[in-house]
Amino acid sequence: MEQTSIEDPAYHAAVVDLLGVLAYGELTAFTRMAVDSDIAPTLALKSAMAGLANAEYVQFTQLVDHMRAHGIDPETAMGPFVVPFAAYHERTKPKGWLEGLVKAYVGDGIAKDFYREMSVFVDDDTRGVMERALDDEGQADFVVGVVRDALKTDRAGAGRLALWGRRLLGEALSQAQAVAVERDAMSALLVGGGVDLAEVGQMFVRLTDRHQARMTRLGLSA
Repeated sequence: MEQTSIEDPAYHAAVVDLLGVLAYGELTAFTRMAVDSDIAPTLALKSAMAGLANAEYVQFTQLVDHMRAHGIDPETAMGPFVVPFAAYHERTKPKGWLEGLVKAYVGDGIAKDFYREMSVFVDDDTRGVMERALDDEGQADFVVGVVRDALKTDRAGAGRLALWGRRLLGEALSQAQAVAVERDAMSALLVGGGVDLAEVGQMFVRLTDRHQARMTRLGLSA
């Protein structure tokens, strides 16, 4: 794909938006997972969730350091996304420990898949820091075993969690669409990359397919 110069004001604005929304997403993931660690029912799960939260914070700091090194004020970049993220998390507030785990695994997975899709439109330097921030190195895989073990003794819970997963998908895709379409700079990034409505639709199909794969790993119907 043809690279766009970071000196171009419209492209620069899109990069600022992308890094800002990704950084704020990492920060909110850290705070939520830290809370989940505190309420985890066993020491092993507290430790696992704390590790996951720490990974999110490390990735957040990498993004902040990158922004500062490139003359971008992180607080300004993240500012436009505070209210939309608060609204999303209010709409998807988990009821109980297992729902929180599923949200951490499924909801954050959808978000990271979306940012991976967007990373193909940026320069190599920006793509590199985005890829590092999006690499979870399988740290959330422990969630699969926890959920599957829980469902062995609570078959009714499978239906409830499946519905929860579908709700997370709908809310996350709506959030992603708002980011991609409602932010003028990112819309311009997509258009400048030669993306038409059909390709945007295909992107959301890929996001849905990856979500379904995660749900299957959890032992849940999508």
